[in-house]
Amino acid sequence: MSSRPDILMIDPLFPGIREKMEKSFTLHSYTTLENLKSIAPEIRGITTGGASGVPSEIMDILPNLEVISVNGVGTDRINLDEAKRRNIRVATTQNTLTDDVADMAVVLMMSTMRGIVTNDQFVRAGKWPSEPSPLGHTLTKKRVGIAGFGHIGQAIAKRVSAFGMEVAYFNSHARPESSYHFEPDLKTLADWCDVLILAVSGGPRSANMIDRDILDALGKSGFLINIARGTVIDEEALITALQEKRIAGAGLDVFQNEPNINPAFFALTNTVLQAHQASATVETRTAMANLVADNLIAYFTDKSLLTPVI
Repeated sequence: MSSRPDILMIDPLFPGIREKMEKSFTLHSYTTLENLKSIAPEIRGITTGGASGVPSEIMDILPNLEVISVNGVGTDRINLDEAKRRNIRVATTQNTLTDDVADMAVVLMMSTMRGIVTNDQFVRAGKWPSEPSPLGHTLTKKRVGIAGFGHIGQAIAKRVSAFGMEVAYFNSHARPESSYHFEPDLKTLADWCDVLILAVSGGPRSANMIDRDILDALGKSGFLINIARGTVIDEEALITALQEKRIAGAGLDVFQNEPNINPAFFALTNTVLQAHQASATVETRTAMANLVADNLIAYFTDKSLLTPVI
C-alpha cells in the first residue's frame, strides 16, 4: 500500500475541501461497485454523508479499510457491528451542526403552526384582501414534547422555552442535569403535548416509532416536527393522519426513501416540507466538511487527535 493513503469518496466533497484532502491523500470518487473492485485493496479510508452511509457491499470488498469519516452525525446506514469487529474507526462531525438543526426544528414548528407557507401562497395567488387569510396557531404556552434528548434535543428545548412553551422529553434515559420533565413513555408524551419534535437517532431501535397509535395520541390539534431520520415515522400512517386531519399538521425535513419521497405529501396543505436541509448553511456545511478532512488527517497522522464514534 502507498504511504499516501487512498480514500474513497462516496459523496462529493464540499468545494475547497477536495484540494485540502489532495495534499494528504489519493482520492477516488465512487461510481460503481464493479469499478471499485480494481482499487479495493488500496482503499484505507472513506468519506461519506450520513444519508449515504457505507453500504455493506462496499465495506465487504475493502479488505484494508481502517477509517470512515462521516459528513454528519448519523451512523444508521453504517454497519457499526461489522466496523467494530474489523476495528474500523468511525468518526462524525458531532457538535458542528447542533445549532442549525435545532434552528430548523423551530423554523418548521413556527412555519407549520403559523401557516407561513400557506399564507405566502395565499398572497402570491392574489387572494388578499378579497378573501379572509388563513389563521394560524399561537406558540406561547403550548406544550412541546421532544423525542430524543441529546445535544440537538436539548438545544431545541432551550429555544422553544424562550417562546414561553412548556417542555417535556422522551429519551432512552433521564438526564439528571436537565430541569425539564422526563417522560419515559412516548405515547404519554404525545398525548400530553401540542407539538411533538423528533430528534432521535436513526436505526432499527427507532424505526417506525411514530405509528398510528402515537399519531392518534398527538391528536387533531397536534403538530409533528421531524428533523431526525425519515425512518422513525411510519409514513403511510402519517399521510393518512394528515389527509384525515387526525393531526393538525407536520413539518418534515427528512423522509423515508429520500430523495424519492412519497408524492402524496405534495398534495397536503397542512405540511411544510424541506429537502433534508437542517444543517444546510454555508457556515455549518463548511465546518462539517473541514472536520471530515481533519478527522482523516488526524487518524493517519496522530490517532489520539481523532474522537471516534467507535
